[in-house]
Amino acid sequence: MQIILMEKVANLGNLGDLLKVKDGYARNFLIPKGKAKRATPAALKEFEAKRAELESAAADRVAAAQAYAEKLGGVVVTIARKAGVDGRLFGSVTNFDVADGLKALGFEVEKSAIRMPAGPLKTVGETPLEVVLHSDVLATITVAVVVEQMKL
Repeated sequence: MQIILMEKVANLGNLGDLLKVKDGYARNFLIPKGKAKRATPAALKEFEAKRAELESAAADRVAAAQAYAEKLGGVVVTIARKAGVDGRLFGSVTNFDVADGLKALGFEVEKSAIRMPAGPLKTVGETPLEVVLHSDVLATITVAVVVEQMKL
């Protein structure tokens, strides 16, 4: 299916690119989320009329993401979990737990935006993680997993 991208999509293209993608990808993901439109002659004319407006909106989103990344950069999220003597956790710390920790510190971040390249954290210690705020903007945070104190 021939589409026009209405915003930058990672690993696909930039705003205004005319692409051919699989029908299901366009129908089920790109078009419903507003990331693309079918490439009809009417849609092409409409896009060209709104191009400057869409580009300025995209630039505003990038600027807002960069400002949020400045605030978020260097934040340390401390998460307490039960662990064995050797420092291995009983369970793991996932991106959901990190998102909850950030929310407790006053930062709203979707769990899908937190990149955990090595998978869930399974040991005590500090680990740097990246938060994807925009396809062009990354913020680095530190997650400190500590041993939960037993209540007597």
